[in-house]
Amino acid sequence: MKFYPYKRLNRPIILRVTSASLKLPDGSRDHLDTSAYSTPQRTVALGVPQHQDWVSARIGLSATLPPGANALDVPWSDLRVLAVLTDGETNVRTVVDLRQDAPESKEWSGSIELFRDDHVGRATLAAHAVATVDDVPGRAIAETDDHWTVDVAAEEPLGGLRLDVKQISFSNSAREWLRAYPDAPWIVDASGRLPTVLVNTDIEGFSDLLGGDSGGLENKVHEMLVSQMATDVWTAVFHSSVGDLEVEPDGAPVFPTDWQGEVLREMLPDVVPGVHVEEALRQVHRRRTGDAGWVELQTRIHYAAVRRAGASKALANALRGLQQMNRGDGA
Repeated sequence: MKFYPYKRLNRPIILRVTSASLKLPDGSRDHLDTSAYSTPQRTVALGVPQHQDWVSARIGLSATLPPGANALDVPWSDLRVLAVLTDGETNVRTVVDLRQDAPESKEWSGSIELFRDDHVGRATLAAHAVATVDDVPGRAIAETDDHWTVDVAAEEPLGGLRLDVKQISFSNSAREWLRAYPDAPWIVDASGRLPTVLVNTDIEGFSDLLGGDSGGLENKVHEMLVSQMATDVWTAVFHSSVGDLEVEPDGAPVFPTDWQGEVLREMLPDVVPGVHVEEALRQVHRRRTGDAGWVELQTRIHYAAVRRAGASKALANALRGLQQMNRGDGA
């Protein structure tokens, strides 16, 4: 946890993308539809096939400050809300001021412009509230907890991790190593071009439950199983991604360029919060290869995996389903 020697807001800023458009070489602008950005995935995809030569992109933003930001007794003044786009690969950082929608409103809005030549892959979009506190200007009093990703190459805002799921009999598999796990419902294989989830068809009814959509409580159980599987996948691929990092001559780790790099950029903000992803990777690498700190980091890794798997939502849905069923039985 990061500590500050001054008063701050105790909840994060909520950031939303409200629009996206591309400026083309002829000066015209193509306004993309809402399929170009995904709020659940928190991703903007700018790789439109028919406009590979776009010059710049404008992303509309809306930010909601937490309660108390405009209270009469706040210990700060000169409040500003900034949108910050950071690209770790090209070291480009773009900062713009958002505008308050109305006096005393918690809603701020605006847009940020990024140029195609400044980016090669994925950049991180965040919001920060800064103010003068104790006569010191520019102090951060709140920021986004969940950042957005802006991908200049992706055609769809899929975000996160692509998986290959295969159903196979573990006991009769041609892969001899799988025969050692006959009672495992699934195994994650992170050694290939894409991480693969191997589902064990030897467990009676399991494949049907994973693939079915019968509604009711069974559907809630299906959702919980998928989230548990996804948690295992995220945990396994994170360990795989940090397990074989290339390092610079000075010992600094290098982000992989394939799906492993995507995994690290996605999870590191939760594994080592409060620092840039490059510094987070250095800290994780030092802990893994050093004498201390790696075991203590496992809780953060598991937390990052749980968040990306949507385990809390799946559990809440299952509990609501049970409560509804119990109320029905008692009626």
